[in-house]
Amino acid sequence: MIAFPHAKLNLGLNVLRRRADGYHDIESLFIPWDGLRDVLEILPSERTAMHLYGIELDGGDPAAIDNNLCLRAYRALAARFDLPPVQIHLWKGIPAGAGLGGGSADASATILMLRQMFDLPLDTQECAAIAATLGSDCPFFIYDRPMIASGRGEILEPFDIDLGNWRIEVTVPDVHVTTREAYAGIQPAVPAEPLRSILGSPVSSWRGRLVNNFEPTVFAAHPVIARTKEAFYERGAIYASMSGSGSAVFGLFPA
Repeated sequence: MIAFPHAKLNLGLNVLRRRADGYHDIESLFIPWDGLRDVLEILPSERTAMHLYGIELDGGDPAAIDNNLCLRAYRALAARFDLPPVQIHLWKGIPAGAGLGGGSADASATILMLRQMFDLPLDTQECAAIAATLGSDCPFFIYDRPMIASGRGEILEPFDIDLGNWRIEVTVPDVHVTTREAYAGIQPAVPAEPLRSILGSPVSSWRGRLVNNFEPTVFAAHPVIARTKEAFYERGAIYASMSGSGSAVFGLFPA
């Protein structure tokens, strides 16, 4: 079985507060974006193994491969069901450290593929709950539609937004930004203007209002990302932003 997991983009990202468990409460709109995809193949096998190809090979480090989210997704299901061994082949087209959710997309695709392959008695909500144990934004890829994310990113609420009149362009600078780095300089705060209110207003009014709280810290450490955003505006984008914790930057242009 083969699937083609795609990326996501963040429209706005507010870091609201630090939680007692060490995580942060956030608020963001996740939207699917199919401009970059991975290729995931799962095959029956005599033993379970994973093979990585493409732009992110983890240096061939067996420990890194063993900790890959696809294998962790398999193990999460195998702990609950009597799954046979499989071979997982993953070709990476979505870069890591770009705020595009590639690893999370792969993990969720693995859950959905294994459910189909082995006819597992799991509904969508149960798949999302398993995905949430693997990463905060993994459940989004189970639902695969625009969702307002809150909590750590795992609490999702459908949100209707029409970007049909807009062309989305994405640039990924050659910079890897870790989540730890992005959060290191963050100053959590509840915004004065609710995210939903801004998203419900015309795209032409978003600049300066729909913000990503990670940008000040990440831009200071990686000026090339700040220049990438400014380049979108210079080329006529109506709105531009870094996605997630970076380094990807996207711009909205009239279609």
